[in-house]
Amino acid sequence: MSVAEAEKTRERWQTVMSGPAPEHIKMHTRDVCVFYGAKQALFDVDLDIGEREVTALIGPSGCGKSTYLRCLNRMNDTIDICRVTGKIELEGEDIYAPSIDVVELRARVGMVFQKPNPFAKSIFDNVAYGPRIHGLAGSKSDLEDIVVSSLKKAGLYNEVSDRLHEPGTGLSGGQQQRLCIARAIAVNPEVILMDEPCSALDPIATAKVEELIDELRENYSIVIVTHSMQQAARVSQRTAFFHLGILVEVGDTDRMFTNPQDQRTQDYITGRFG
Repeated sequence: MSVAEAEKTRERWQTVMSGPAPEHIKMHTRDVCVFYGAKQALFDVDLDIGEREVTALIGPSGCGKSTYLRCLNRMNDTIDICRVTGKIELEGEDIYAPSIDVVELRARVGMVFQKPNPFAKSIFDNVAYGPRIHGLAGSKSDLEDIVVSSLKKAGLYNEVSDRLHEPGTGLSGGQQQRLCIARAIAVNPEVILMDEPCSALDPIATAKVEELIDELRENYSIVIVTHSMQQAARVSQRTAFFHLGILVEVGDTDRMFTNPQDQRTQDYITGRFG
């Protein structure tokens, strides 16, 4: 799709895209475009991330969901040919400003990836890693408190309390993903990004992670990319539908799934494409 075609589409559907804003905004993004070399992957995305709620990003493969997600903590910086334009703010602060410490930003905006990726360390050291490098623990007992608290918040402590010094890689897939979530929350983030966190998990592990997401939203803003519309309906309060690099529609999850305003959203939800 050319830039001109994308602009025409954007103008045509602008009222649908705008949707109702969250009551309290944690992250504010406007006119976000992403380029991989000469290829444009995202076109003028306007989306607000609400405080203490789950925002689900849905759409077919290659539509720009994960590309947008990676903009929120500057993970796209790791790709040499990637260029991001537009405005992305966390609590009113431009996260792409030259003065921003990217390491600190990624502590404030944590990320859980599609495939569980625990470090080749003990369960304890996996969770303690972030607090150590960010100087969040004043003593050994403080560090132990952070690790135990994070594992409890991730719903994992009771399962691993007697083997904290065994390798994290020895856990089951679902446990490894909850360990990665514990590692993310150990540095007390404000936002947690999840890129298809359940795609590699079985149904029982998926249910545990979904239950955990619902509990975590009481304290964190969560943005989740998912291919499962059922999962989006279960865990999120707001849903954004992406197609061909364009944010087509965003709104309350219940409304998006029962009364979408855009025909493309309707077609995707009903399985006509995707």
